[in-house]
Amino acid sequence: MVGKSPGKVKYICDHCGGIASKWAGQCKQCGEWNSFTEMIAQDRRSLRVSKPSSAKRTKSSVLGDVSLDTFARSASGLFELDRVLGGGLVAAEESLQQFAMRAQRLGIDGADIHVLGENEVQLITQHASDIGAQFLVADSIQTLFHAEVPSGPGSVAQVRECASTLVAFAKQSGCTVLLIGHVTKEGGIAGPKVLEHLVDTVLYFEGDHSSRFRLIRAFKNRYGTVNEIGVFAMTEDGLREVSNPSSMFLSQGREAVPGSVVFALQEATRPLLVEVQALVDSSPLAHPRRVCVGFDPQRLSMLLAVLHRHLDVAVAERDVFVNVAGGIRLTETAADLAVTTALYASAVNRSFPANTVCFGEVGLSGEIRPVPWGESRIQEAASLGFECAVLPSRNKIKNLQTGFETVPIS
Repeated sequence: MVGKSPGKVKYICDHCGGIASKWAGQCKQCGEWNSFTEMIAQDRRSLRVSKPSSAKRTKSSVLGDVSLDTFARSASGLFELDRVLGGGLVAAEESLQQFAMRAQRLGIDGADIHVLGENEVQLITQHASDIGAQFLVADSIQTLFHAEVPSGPGSVAQVRECASTLVAFAKQSGCTVLLIGHVTKEGGIAGPKVLEHLVDTVLYFEGDHSSRFRLIRAFKNRYGTVNEIGVFAMTEDGLREVSNPSSMFLSQGREAVPGSVVFALQEATRPLLVEVQALVDSSPLAHPRRVCVGFDPQRLSMLLAVLHRHLDVAVAERDVFVNVAGGIRLTETAADLAVTTALYASAVNRSFPANTVCFGEVGLSGEIRPVPWGESRIQEAASLGFECAVLPSRNKIKNLQTGFETVPIS
């Protein structure tokens, strides 16, 4: 008798999810090198209709009914280690008791929340269907597995198949599904790029470990604008939304000091005021340093060249540091004028007025180009007590508040 073929061997690109019939050093679709991983192609129809292998093994529990009596820590005998661990060793990672403990700390009742300590995706969707779940959170997609995919959790084939299964469940049941994913050291979602194509919205949760502020940013949104951000503060009681983030990113009682300029930032529909700091100082090194925190180093090099060419500010033998306070990263070209002004102010040791904001794009010929959302930026500045704005001359401001001054430059 002839046995049934286990499936054809194919190769999938870790970066873009492209499939090839044989291994190659470079993916023809995205151009990445050494990105192909071997996988065994399965009949996708059988994956959809297959039943979970452990359907009767575990059932979901209501979060409010999980007892904390069985949750105990075991002291290691080393006080410093126990302090770092939060009181000692625990019996299991991400157990139901841990969920209940976090819910209690955050003041969550949990009567309508079901938790399931399982990683098999078919089992998860079956339980969600049985209880009529309206919202499902899978944390994380890299730890889930499909029983009929012959590879380990976190592999390209498993991530793609688990995501496809959950997306199919969401379409059939009308349940909202939130997939939590790991982030690579480059800052992207771990796994194949096809994961981002499967979902409707891609959100990134960002934040500097040294800052208590966290930003949630939309990079893909089929139901709204992209590059929208939300601002949260990390507290002992969990994350709390920040209704007026501009006041949080600016130091209280600001004084005019050389190298400090307030920039009126626009993230999608939300204006923010952030402080741009620059320091230009003599360097003892043969190759002076160029350090950026929250700003593009390549763009800094361009702005330094513009300063040297058009304002005769030479920094070739001096260290240059640029920092955006509060952990914000500036990506729009409207920050050029604020960064250039801060660099110039530090280089010549002059202060920029503390009650003034600025924004505008700087061209290679030294011109100041207009930027969008000029009125929104000025309204945010005026609401926080600023009295003046330096802006491109071609930015037309129609509804200027009484007492607010604008300084258009070209």
